[in-house]
Amino acid sequence: MSQTSNALRPGGTVVVTGGAGFIGCAISPALVENFDRVVVVDNLHPQIHSSGARPAALDSGAELVVADVTHAETWDQLLKDVTPDVVIHLAAETGTGQSLEESTRHAHVNVVGTTQLLDGLNRSGRLPRRIVLSSSRAVYGEGAWRRQDGSLFYPGQRTSETLDQSQWDFPDAEPTAMKASEIYPAPASVYGATKLAQENILQTWADAYGVETAILRLQNVYGPGQSLINPYTGIMSLFCRMAKSGKSIPLYEDGDVRRDFILIDDIASAIVAAATSADVSKEPLDIGSGEFQTIGTAAQLIAGHYGAPEPHVTGQYRQGDVRHAWADIEAAQRVLGWSPKVNLAEGIERLATWIDEQPDVQPA
Repeated sequence: MSQTSNALRPGGTVVVTGGAGFIGCAISPALVENFDRVVVVDNLHPQIHSSGARPAALDSGAELVVADVTHAETWDQLLKDVTPDVVIHLAAETGTGQSLEESTRHAHVNVVGTTQLLDGLNRSGRLPRRIVLSSSRAVYGEGAWRRQDGSLFYPGQRTSETLDQSQWDFPDAEPTAMKASEIYPAPASVYGATKLAQENILQTWADAYGVETAILRLQNVYGPGQSLINPYTGIMSLFCRMAKSGKSIPLYEDGDVRRDFILIDDIASAIVAAATSADVSKEPLDIGSGEFQTIGTAAQLIAGHYGAPEPHVTGQYRQGDVRHAWADIEAAQRVLGWSPKVNLAEGIERLATWIDEQPDVQPA
């Protein structure tokens, strides 16, 4: 992976929580290249790692410690032997809809997992120079919308009553891009609330101890290596499996939901840049493709790849989903010297080609 213009080779030790997952495996080769020691902490959760074995995609130069970030003893044992210069905190429970039904699980992993990490660092006295947090666009909820007179307002979570009436958008208003310097967080899911809690806890702790932070609010990540057994990792692999089996892809709401789909390669380069750059911003950085696509557009591209039937609109909805979401990436480009490289059409071709190469892919 090429380095960005603002990146250094810092050397030293990097600790990656949740580092055996989709994103962790993708960043591992560049971390091995840039650091002298790479230590991955992951509990190999069966929802993601069905076999419980070390992922083949995790770079062989990375040390894997199978342990739970929510346990204090994980950190007490690890930090006897490891002095991290940089920590990349990826470990989290994801899924907006799932979080409404499993609130305790999401809060425990996302919030307590973060506090246990910080307490462990404090107990050991081995404070890193920098902590990189993979946060989420879910912290914004519905974000801000612009009225016809140009003023912004925050509509909050859509209600079941309006959704049951197929009122998908907010009347006489247009959505705006998510931009940390202008749009304040207003989570519309338990997952989003726990990710915002992560941000606030980390920033408060880091300010107290003089540790640098790089908080990256990621949009919809997809691409080769994505779990094909975890139903909460996103729609792109699900759509591919449907189309591959000859099904028409169902589109929720009216098919015009906007999302910012960003290929794993571009996400990986952003995280590595945040870990290796000479400078970082205390303000969260929005990481995405910088433009939105509709769910319908993504489904059409996937259906076209497989020669599947046309996608169809169902009018269904999922509680906790926001209507539109995409990132303003100007700050990330300026601070990290980073830009995404792969557009949606090319990214879908890469994902579909990879899925086609996997043995025993089950139809969705």
